[in-house]
This record gives sequence, C-alpha cells and structure tokens, in this order.
Amino acid sequence: MNPQKKFHLVFSLVMAAIMVFIVTFIITLVNVGWVEGFASLWLRAFSIAYVVAAPIIFFMAPIARKLTGKILGMPA
Repeated sequence: MNPQKKFHLVFSLVMAAIMVFIVTFIITLVNVGWVEGFASLWLRAFSIAYVVAAPIIFFMAPIARKLTGKILGMPA
C-alpha cells in the first residue's frame, strides 16, 4: 500500500474514533443521563457508530476536500 493510501486509511480510522467518541458520549448522556450502566450504553452506541462512521469518512473525505477547495476558490 502506498504511503498516501495508507495515510488516508489511518486518517479515516483516527478521525472516526475521535468524532464518534465525542458525539456518542454526548448524545448518550443527553438521552439517558448519568445513570448506572452509562458506560455500557455508551460503548454500545460507540461500537455501532464507529463501524458506520469509519467507511463514511474514508469515502467522503476526498469529496469534502474538493468541495471545500471549490468553496474557498482554491485549485484542485
């Protein structure tokens, strides 16, 4: 695997972990509060969301970069 593709894959996995960690924690806290078993509820939400988010980020990041470039008037 060439370094650019490896970078994109690792970036997608790390970005998904960071984003999903924060969002699922907050949404779980808002939905159920700080209850007994919160950690297991949150980890379940995290696990499901991470499996969904990582491939979405992998495939959508290049599109988001191109769109951002167009919005800002930067060359491709």
